[in-house]
Amino acid sequence: MAVAFPPDIMALSKVQRLYDACDVVFSSPGEATPSLGEIEWLRQLLDGMEAADVGIDDGEKQSSSAAADDELISPKSGRLLPALAFTRITYVHIHQCDDFSIGVFCFPAGATLPLHDHPEMVVLSKLLYGSVRVRSYDWVTAPPCSGAGFRGLARVVAADEVWRAPCEASVLFPRSGGNLHAFTAVTPCAILDVLTPPYSEEQGRPSTYFNDVPIPSLPGFAILEETDLPEDFSVAGAPYLGPELTVDMDDDDGYYDYDE
Repeated sequence: MAVAFPPDIMALSKVQRLYDACDVVFSSPGEATPSLGEIEWLRQLLDGMEAADVGIDDGEKQSSSAAADDELISPKSGRLLPALAFTRITYVHIHQCDDFSIGVFCFPAGATLPLHDHPEMVVLSKLLYGSVRVRSYDWVTAPPCSGAGFRGLARVVAADEVWRAPCEASVLFPRSGGNLHAFTAVTPCAILDVLTPPYSEEQGRPSTYFNDVPIPSLPGFAILEETDLPEDFSVAGAPYLGPELTVDMDDDDGYYDYDE
């Protein structure tokens, strides 16, 4: 069953409420796997969030006389990150601990995040603005570990489905919901992600990338083959300029080492 906040908690910022809810659901020692009711509660919190809630200007009211990118995304400027300043995929890191991470991927039009997996993870995603094309799969049969020649049979969950904001937040699970997916921005867009647990090479949860090979004789299925990231692919980092976040001091806040 979902946990309800006391009335005074509702005065907090939306991102603070999201963090507090994730901390309750994911960080309780000795607790079992989150229930579907708790996941739905988190999904509804994401549904209520907009770009400005995480420090991003979605561009609808942005001035045409924009300053240089470096000035616009400076944490000293006291301004929102402008959507039109993102000229490549950019990650805004909000929080990461051992139990979950919160962050935003911002895309310029036409940018693609290649097909990748979320090993043993639950992911909640909210499209904050714009539109994005989604291709996703779930494993039918997959090898027990990655390595050279890693490949398996996957079922198509979404074949070039287009999400357009505003739309409901989505949830994917370790073996359902489209655990392997790729995004291509139709217009400038941003996706708020909550991952539990977060990626971790040490804990056996690396991010692995794939090529998909359709099977003409078996519509709705494909062979996925592990591949390296394209050499020219990179994700930039940008500072979080949204409302200040008060975190549990026991949380070990991590850092995403993306290119600047």
